[in-house]
Amino acid sequence: MWGTLVKSNELAELKNNSISEKESFRLIREIGLFPAVMLVVGNTIGTGIFTTSGFVIKELKDPGALLLVWILGGLIALFGAISYAELGKMFPRAGGEYTFLRESFGEVFGFLAGWISLIVGFSAPIAATAIAFSKYFLELFHLQTFEVTSKLLAILVILFLSFVHTQKIKIGANFQAGITLFKIFFLFAFIFLGFLCIKENLNTLGMKSLIPKKETILSLNFPVSLIYVMYAYSGWNAATYVGEEIKNPQRNIPLALLLGVLLVVVLYVGINILYVRALSVEEMSGVVEIGAKTAEKIFGGKLSFLFTAGITLGLLSVLSAMIIAGPRVYYAMARDGVFFKVFSRVHPEKKTPIFSILLQAMIAIFMVLTSTFEALLLYIGFTLSLCASLTVLGFMKLKKKFIFPAFAFILANLWMMIFAILTKPLTLLAGFLTILAGFVLYQFKFNQKLKI
Repeated sequence: MWGTLVKSNELAELKNNSISEKESFRLIREIGLFPAVMLVVGNTIGTGIFTTSGFVIKELKDPGALLLVWILGGLIALFGAISYAELGKMFPRAGGEYTFLRESFGEVFGFLAGWISLIVGFSAPIAATAIAFSKYFLELFHLQTFEVTSKLLAILVILFLSFVHTQKIKIGANFQAGITLFKIFFLFAFIFLGFLCIKENLNTLGMKSLIPKKETILSLNFPVSLIYVMYAYSGWNAATYVGEEIKNPQRNIPLALLLGVLLVVVLYVGINILYVRALSVEEMSGVVEIGAKTAEKIFGGKLSFLFTAGITLGLLSVLSAMIIAGPRVYYAMARDGVFFKVFSRVHPEKKTPIFSILLQAMIAIFMVLTSTFEALLLYIGFTLSLCASLTVLGFMKLKKKFIFPAFAFILANLWMMIFAILTKPLTLLAGFLTILAGFVLYQFKFNQKLKI
């Protein structure tokens, strides 16, 4: 009897240990619709809207074409969101493109999508945005922006936000929703007050000037400019990365994607109309801090502090959103056995993928120390467009029928990428080297069955 009792206790203990082991690999659904929409908006609106318009107008020299590029970019993102919404309903799990491509084309494509997300989709933009945040923060308080100082501050903000998001996802999501709400109100206020305060002598462009020129649209520079704009729109798919933590995913993932993208399009087009109303082509061309220049032209120096503060908090918001979303991809890969097992573990109490968050932080910090955002801009846009196109192609493969939004999304991205290859061949080389490195790592991992 005693032996039977001991054996029974041992079996109960083994069962409890097994449950505990499963819990250490499980995420929980705590994110509602509103935080999910805020995650999409926060992960999209970042460095791009405050910097890329100057580069686009430099390429196109046409304010009407500038606005058309931003509208087309929003339409492409919306077509992508419609396709991803269906995929999110089909596979309401963590991982985003990794999960979708794995289901569509097999394990190696899933791994490559996760690899691209780790290097190009999250770590590089986190590093670049952190550097931009540090420069704006130092400028806000009129501190000297030494390279060492700005990079140190960038590293500190990455570490701080990574720590915040190692806490419970509900805490991180609420923090994200709060700063994203501020960013939305700030941008709407900037657009509204900008149009309210703009003077007639600042209205450098008449309505005829806002009609794009045919020769500009047909030029090689037009689709290449779309790559810049699509970088600014990247992040529209953020809700799919935390699909395993969203409540009622069949309803909330599609709604979060569509509502988030529509809100971003309204803000982006509105702020670009303000840019072209306030500044001439010459004043905009090649200017990184185009938003600050616009505010200074409209409001004068007194309100420039508030605008710089708004941009700084906006950058903090997008940093926070990327730091939430990215680790869920690496977590999903490790859970499925195609990445090092340690990255599938979640904190026993907080239920967050702590090791994946730390991995991303380390890579981003390395990039802060060795890279700049400007050098990576087209590389990021090209590689992410390729990955998103394959994902939507996989959606059509799974559905086994023609779907117009998916087809239009793929066609638009092919158009952009072909012209990027023709005009910027190094972009192609860098993108393919990234994919090749991921393929080699996958083969090494798959053959050696590494376990850590």
